[in-house]
Amino acid sequence: MNMPQRHPPIEPTWQCLREDVPVRERNGQAQRIESIRGRYDPVLAVIAILIAGFGLVMVGSSSIAISEGAHQGPFYYLIRHAVFVGCGLIGAIALMRTELKWLEQRGRFLLVLCFLLLAAVYLPGVGRTINGAKRWLNLGISNFQAVEAVKPMLIIWLSSYLVRYRDEVGRAWWPLLKPVGIASALVVMLLAQPDFGSASLILAVTGGMLLLGGASVWRLFGPVLVGLPVLGVVAMSEAYRVRRLTSFLNPWADPFKDGFQLSQALIAIGRGQWFGVGLGGSVQKLFYLPEANTDFILAVIAEELGFFGVLAVILLYAAFFARCMQLGFRAAAVGRHFAANCAFGIGLWFTLQALVSVGVNLGVLPTKGLTLPMISYGGSSVVASVAVIGLLLRISYEVDRAQRQMARARADAGNVEPAAAPTAPATAPVSAPAPKRATAAAPRHANPRDRVEPRIGEKV
Repeated sequence: MNMPQRHPPIEPTWQCLREDVPVRERNGQAQRIESIRGRYDPVLAVIAILIAGFGLVMVGSSSIAISEGAHQGPFYYLIRHAVFVGCGLIGAIALMRTELKWLEQRGRFLLVLCFLLLAAVYLPGVGRTINGAKRWLNLGISNFQAVEAVKPMLIIWLSSYLVRYRDEVGRAWWPLLKPVGIASALVVMLLAQPDFGSASLILAVTGGMLLLGGASVWRLFGPVLVGLPVLGVVAMSEAYRVRRLTSFLNPWADPFKDGFQLSQALIAIGRGQWFGVGLGGSVQKLFYLPEANTDFILAVIAEELGFFGVLAVILLYAAFFARCMQLGFRAAAVGRHFAANCAFGIGLWFTLQALVSVGVNLGVLPTKGLTLPMISYGGSSVVASVAVIGLLLRISYEVDRAQRQMARARADAGNVEPAAAPTAPATAPVSAPAPKRATAAAPRHANPRDRVEPRIGEKV
């Protein structure tokens, strides 16, 4: 009696891409899918180049008088800024070639490094105090502000944490309070330096990432209610912070002392009107406006390029934020949740810092000491902000690669025709259909750590 041949079931093509499938089970289709490469996001790259290029122009324009006043040549700060941008590009290229899985696996190490960097500013010979603040590390050839490296590393750790506890953050208190507590510990160390602006920024970015990562608004409302009064007490505990809070409300009440910086910025903005006085024609940068090339560079932009120049800066950051959010949602759609969280965090970091800087220059917010990312002069801030663009481009590469591989897998699955089973001989007895085995339903609230998701090609 001829028994019918049994044919192995045809599995979905995407299963050939899973890491737990042995290599010997992979067919030619899987090998072709794994050879697909991604593409870096050209729109994101253009937006970043426009912001960085605009920063080079405005640093050169706003720092000429400062450089000559220090007898260092007219382009001293411009050359240094270009060198910092170059160092950031080296870091960006390195991140563009780094697998996101490698970064995700080292999230805990990066978190420990955050605390070590903030503690290192107190070590003799390593930390350096400038204007009464212990925020800088002495690297010999230059100073480096530790918090600028802490921001991206904290985002990477928090992104990996939200992947591990994605289903628990929204329905339990402990998975939510743990990152809030860690961020609060970093804030305490920053307030001791003191750096109130960066501390507030870290809290805001952490809250935004938790919200986008699935945390409940009502659960986040509790820590906010506790944290805001504490920050208010800290803000009122120092006399210089109280003067900043009162001077921005009415800088003209004391325009030659506490309100001097903001009043000069408002004069610069008023002189610019609609189209500005022309590039290089600012008067306020001639030793009237303090920090003209760093914290108050937007006032120089407003004076030289007018309302439309400021509007162009705001639109560039708005386009950058929109692209980061779009990239994050694309990553979440293909199951790359770590990449999505990183894109959300970087977008929040750049946008919130830019909004605070714009608000300070316009007199809407008290002075915080935060710069415009990739525009204001500054060594550590420029290096960190330019380098992190490489991480965003890497995210766009892996998301595009995943989408292309999934599209190829679907196309290949649609072209595969299952082989027809041979017809049983007429004399063969017809056997009764085997009873179906009952399958146990998956628990409704399974442990997210036990969940196995398909992973698409990891190597470049």
